[in-house]
Amino acid sequence: MDRVDVVVIGAGVVGLSVAAHTVRDNRSLLALERHEGFGRESSSRNSEVIHASIYYPPDSLKGRLCLEGNRRMYDLCARHAVPHRNTGKLIVATTEEEASRLPALLTLARGNGAGGVRLVGPDEIARLEPRVRAVAALHCPTSGVVDSHALMQHFAARAAAGGATLVYNHAVAALERGAGGWVVVARGRGGEEFRLGARVVVNCAGLASDEVAAMAGLDVAALHYRIHYRKGSYFRVTRGAAKLPRMLIYPVPPLDHTVGIHTCPDLGGGMRLGPHDTWSETLDFSVNPSLRDLFFEACAPFLPSLERDAIAPDMCGFQAKRFGPGEPTRDFVIRHEADRGFEGLINLIGIESPGLTASPAIGPMVADLVDAAL
Repeated sequence: MDRVDVVVIGAGVVGLSVAAHTVRDNRSLLALERHEGFGRESSSRNSEVIHASIYYPPDSLKGRLCLEGNRRMYDLCARHAVPHRNTGKLIVATTEEEASRLPALLTLARGNGAGGVRLVGPDEIARLEPRVRAVAALHCPTSGVVDSHALMQHFAARAAAGGATLVYNHAVAALERGAGGWVVVARGRGGEEFRLGARVVVNCAGLASDEVAAMAGLDVAALHYRIHYRKGSYFRVTRGAAKLPRMLIYPVPPLDHTVGIHTCPDLGGGMRLGPHDTWSETLDFSVNPSLRDLFFEACAPFLPSLERDAIAPDMCGFQAKRFGPGEPTRDFVIRHEADRGFEGLINLIGIESPGLTASPAIGPMVADLVDAAL
């Protein structure tokens, strides 16, 4: 049986960042991915937004890693020519009732350290983005968009250049305790299996991260590690995108643990709207075309140029939530499970939004945990 120092399970943007930051000249590292390439699930099916750390509870991992990830993201993109744009964002109120909720959101944003966030009125909104209709807004200057595929390609290339091996089309079938660490049993598409010894296993399996934790022997229900699927559907603007704002435009967040349907300008000049979030028991990647009226009615109050028949189904993605319908929100889990008797197992559970933004900060954090575990 072959042995390596570190196995990273999952090659989404977080797993790739972990691999890129954890690889060392004197360390063997292998990343396992069940799909035929990297980022085939949540990492490539999202808004591609660089978040500013507006919505998260103070002192949460989500808030702290989003803020640090935002700073690192712009630096990384500039240094390595990863396509991105610092668009800025407006969180817009179209009624006085919505406007009355903005000061509390501003306080939360400032508590998270989000840079430069401020309240603006109709005149300033017209100057910043004349294609928007609103009575008040929060201006978030550090928000933007990034090419998630190019970002993952950067992390994958960096990991490979450091000596990491990326193995695709292999899913983890079992995790067993072994001498000096763990035995990872991986199964290929044809059913063939191989066993690999590892001193440290890093679980970055995203939508399947609870399954991997359970394989290791953790009680995922008791620890609130159980993953619940939150499906986000998107529609694309099929014509008239040039008449829509190039900033990110978000509504005042609804009271359902979402940020609401918002604009998603892409780097090619196109525009998506979304996501519309629903709970799901299965990974069904279809988009219901009957949602068109819902999308239009959600966005028309702040997008006066939007036409009902100029939007069509685009794609959907899933977030790995640590809470289900009616439950309180829960934070990221990023921890070495040694204190629970699982030496050498590092779990990343529930890395949902803002996981893309946080990925450049999550990698170094996990690298420190791995360094300490070896």
